[in-house]
Amino acid sequence: MESKLDKKDLKILSIIQKNCQLTSREIAKKIGSPITTVFSKIKRMEKIGIIKGYRAIVDPNKLGFSTTAFILASVSYAIKNENGGLSQRDIANEIAKFPEVQEIHIITGDWDLMIKVKAENVDKMGKFVIDKLRLVKGIEKTLTCVVFETIKETTEVPINLIENLSPE
Repeated sequence: MESKLDKKDLKILSIIQKNCQLTSREIAKKIGSPITTVFSKIKRMEKIGIIKGYRAIVDPNKLGFSTTAFILASVSYAIKNENGGLSQRDIANEIAKFPEVQEIHIITGDWDLMIKVKAENVDKMGKFVIDKLRLVKGIEKTLTCVVFETIKETTEVPINLIENLSPE
């Protein structure tokens, strides 16, 4: 399936990243296109995986999860499993199963993994690190950076910076 995006696709993506509750009719009105065009473009982008899903963005503070931390983790490559050594990916997949973990990334540099975690407070964050994360097979050491204040947090891709477009 063709995955090139035209300017209308990008306008639609920009709009639904900000508010995915708009109807095809409302989006069509904003970009000056027929409803059927907007609907089919959205369905196409869903089918080819550009649009991965729709979800509510909740305020973690209002739900009692006021502590965020980014945790750097180092992997011990000496640990073996039945297929040989454990990989960063194996360990990351294991860590990803914890409900406190919002993101996990395999990274370059002195550390192997970067993990974003939400917890109710610093005490619970500590319990997560000590009683769960550090017990994962293959984790050698961790460095926890607690967030004091979040200035910007978004899931939006900066569509306005995309330069290479197919013609409309």
